[in-house]
Amino acid sequence: MARIAGIDLPRNKRIEVALTYIFGIGRPTAKDVCEKAGIDVNTKTDVLSESDVNRLREVIDADHLVEGDKRKEIGLQIKMLMDMGCYRGLRHRRGLPVRGQRTHTNARTRKGKKKTVAGKKKI
Repeated sequence: MARIAGIDLPRNKRIEVALTYIFGIGRPTAKDVCEKAGIDVNTKTDVLSESDVNRLREVIDADHLVEGDKRKEIGLQIKMLMDMGCYRGLRHRRGLPVRGQRTHTNARTRKGKKKTVAGKKKI
């Protein structure tokens, strides 16, 4: 089992897809990493040799921010928006949708569980 950036890559998947299990690497970045490491994107993770894994690891460490460092950077960027007091920062602070979605209905992921039960009769 290949282990890169502290993540165990899944077995029996194409390396292009398996690399996306690492936070901060999507499909385009995975293709780029495979190309730089000289590995075919259709190669399964089961058949990777130790030298292939080391080349992938070196390319990722040299060129890309992944896992904990990436999460820390995103957190700092959100904190900067909140400190700045811009509109997006205020939306983050209040726990509301940031990218212009409506909140009259929906937005339950950001707002949380509904507080009142609609349609209940008072006796």
